[in-house]
Amino acid sequence: MIFNKLKYIRTRSLKTPKLMIAESLTGGMVSDCLTGVAGISEFYKGSLVAYCNTIKTVVLKVSEETLEKHGAVSAETASRMALSLGELYGADLGVSTTGIAGPGGGSVQKPVGLVYFGFYINGRLSVERRIFRGGRDGIRRQATRFALAQLLRLIRDL
Repeated sequence: MIFNKLKYIRTRSLKTPKLMIAESLTGGMVSDCLTGVAGISEFYKGSLVAYCNTIKTVVLKVSEETLEKHGAVSAETASRMALSLGELYGADLGVSTTGIAGPGGGSVQKPVGLVYFGFYINGRLSVERRIFRGGRDGIRRQATRFALAQLLRLIRDL
């Protein structure tokens, strides 16, 4: 469905939209789902797996101040990750994921299952916060499904 919507956008706007993904806790799962679609290479430019903070700061320009003040799992980090896809890499559509898949690493303020999603759509930025339940693999799968479903919902409005 995402592929068909991207083709429709291209037909309507005479421009081929460029899609990119920046993943942390999903570790490439969103990208894997996209690359399973025949013909997606016309739109999909690639993925950055920024699992450690160094990659977030060096490649995606998340500031060390943001990481110190808000943490890697935060709306601010997800927002910067998605924004960098557009500003640094020329994406029209960008999705970022950052969260705590568990089983450890959670706290009262940031429990296991907490995920932030950043969406960069033609210069507009939005962030979604979700808490998923289950084990590590289940949380990562749910986050992947949500990222793709939300991307589809957002591009439907273009």
